[in-house]
Amino acid sequence: MTDPLELDALWEDFHRAVNMTSAELSAWLRVRDAEEEAEPLPEEAGTATGQHVLAILQKRRTDLTEDDLRVMSEVVEAVGAQADPENEPAAGDTRRRHRLMTLGHDPLKA
Repeated sequence: MTDPLELDALWEDFHRAVNMTSAELSAWLRVRDAEEEAEPLPEEAGTATGQHVLAILQKRRTDLTEDDLRVMSEVVEAVGAQADPENEPAAGDTRRRHRLMTLGHDPLKA
């Protein structure tokens, strides 16, 4: 993606879809993978996509790779498909909320 306008739009869409901070996402990925006896290393916690989203959140726009742009597009699409602003998950709908949080989107966050 070499068009600066497309990059700007993707950057904005990604940061609108990913409403968790890098600290919140990192903590969530660790909690999600924690077991009763052990907790994974921070860089090994969560899904590969969740870790990639975390890495993107810690980058400047000028440092993005083609792989970053691909993941950003996938996350924007996935969050858009799973998040329903008129039907946000209720307190009991934890599975959908947790799936979205693994992508960096907490539907209960304003």
